[in-house]
Amino acid sequence: MEILNRRARYDYNIVSEYEAGIVLTGTEIKSIRMGRMNIKDSYAIVRNEEVYLLNAHISSYEKGNIFNHDEDRTRKLLLNKEEIKKINNKLLLDGYTLVPLKVYFVRGRAKILLGLGKGKKNYDKREDIKKRDMEREIRYNYR
Repeated sequence: MEILNRRARYDYNIVSEYEAGIVLTGTEIKSIRMGRMNIKDSYAIVRNEEVYLLNAHISSYEKGNIFNHDEDRTRKLLLNKEEIKKINNKLLLDGYTLVPLKVYFVRGRAKILLGLGKGKKNYDKREDIKKRDMEREIRYNYR
């Protein structure tokens, strides 16, 4: 089960990627296993030398009753101190943004792939679309 953020690579030039763990409650992990998570509008920040995921929506678990979680709460991400320092320097000095690319499972634990990137301008997006169309046309003509 993978939850993708297809919009991230369209809106940002991703320079580097980091894998992080997510601190979740019991009903949140059950909802993610069912594929009920949305990371389209979410982003990550560094606060007090810790990384947090904001605006990630995890739908409530149907059988969770009183133990259900807040759907849009801020979630802590688990990274090494060196990685956090490196990311924080890029965010503060170079104007990069930390966006989630996908959520997946490794040995039963939920992981998130974060991309460090700069926002694209509209003309960059048009260039990417043009390049993709040309490659598709070349592949189609060689069949």
